[in-house]
Amino acid sequence: MSVSAVRNTPILNAPITASRRLVVKIGSALLVEEASGSLHQAWLDAICDEIAELHSGGREVVVVTSGAIGLGRGPLGMRGRKLRLEEKQAAAATGQTRLTQAYQTSLDRHKLIVSQVLVTLDDTENRRRYLNARNTLDTLLKLRAIPVINENDTVATAEIRFGDNDRLAARVAQMISADTLVLLSDIDGLYTADPRRDPTATHIPEVREVTPEIEAVAGDSGALGVGGMIAKIIAGKICLQAGCRMAIAPGKPMRPLRALDEGGRCTWFLPAAEPRAARKRWIGGSLQALGVVTVDDGAVNALNNGKSLLPAGVLDVSGTFDRGDPIDVRTTDGRFVGRGLTAYSAEDVNRIKGRQSDDIEELLGYRGRNEVIHRDDLAIG
Repeated sequence: MSVSAVRNTPILNAPITASRRLVVKIGSALLVEEASGSLHQAWLDAICDEIAELHSGGREVVVVTSGAIGLGRGPLGMRGRKLRLEEKQAAAATGQTRLTQAYQTSLDRHKLIVSQVLVTLDDTENRRRYLNARNTLDTLLKLRAIPVINENDTVATAEIRFGDNDRLAARVAQMISADTLVLLSDIDGLYTADPRRDPTATHIPEVREVTPEIEAVAGDSGALGVGGMIAKIIAGKICLQAGCRMAIAPGKPMRPLRALDEGGRCTWFLPAAEPRAARKRWIGGSLQALGVVTVDDGAVNALNNGKSLLPAGVLDVSGTFDRGDPIDVRTTDGRFVGRGLTAYSAEDVNRIKGRQSDDIEELLGYRGRNEVIHRDDLAIG
């Protein structure tokens, strides 16, 4: 089979330690013994040692983890049988506390703080909830905590049926502008066919575009279907669009991140642009503006020099928009300056326009962001 958009040479200069902001997704099979429901403590300690090493080297690390349902089945007497949706949600509610505590206990050995974050896929796709989650995760990373994220299985329905956190991990990586996502699993990457069925199947070390042929590879993967290879390729597509490289790598070795860092066998999805550029391209080219803010010359100069838009530079507001919506920035003569995601509604921008950021709390009754549009949420031109 000929697979386009694939280069059959190994990745050379792509160490994990080169990452600035890294998301590690850990599958439930790596954490929990299916038959007994017990935690693989030695493996968890080993991966937490690696996370601590990356953290001490200045890397920002986020963990997206499965395993809550697996850890919650036993205490509720539901081991050894297929669970209905509501039973999975009950198991998740029981296992989630055990899962978070396991991470905290292991990372306590390195004096690192674990912060539990429960989200659903919808939280990452609704613009306002997306912005809230992004700000929370950014704050946790600035405070040098380790966010441990799981889907909120107690309320999720479609996601829990999907059966895997791969797509959620990709959305989180996109949300926080991560430059690397590592999907740790029981497979070592993408193949031209299911290697368990086709002895001629060959390993694909690198993908630069998810073509119909690549998607067909996932469709032919048999048991690696829903919640397996299909989910991973969907995650890869999200990451390529977001400017985030992604690796599908084997997680069973005791030091999987070190193995990957040393050039271990995996499949890399490599984007054409880095995360910030990809995000700004998405804002500038894919979103329809819901309003306009008119700014003064000083604000125009600041924005063109890579600064954020502050309330003091806003002269006028038009349109109806809410927090997280895309709006245009224009000069007093109507010239387009840029498009960005606003941190405030139209009503609130009207109340704080022309004022200093220190006045926001007095004017609105709460203290939000200092900026109307943060520079990371703004595409100029």
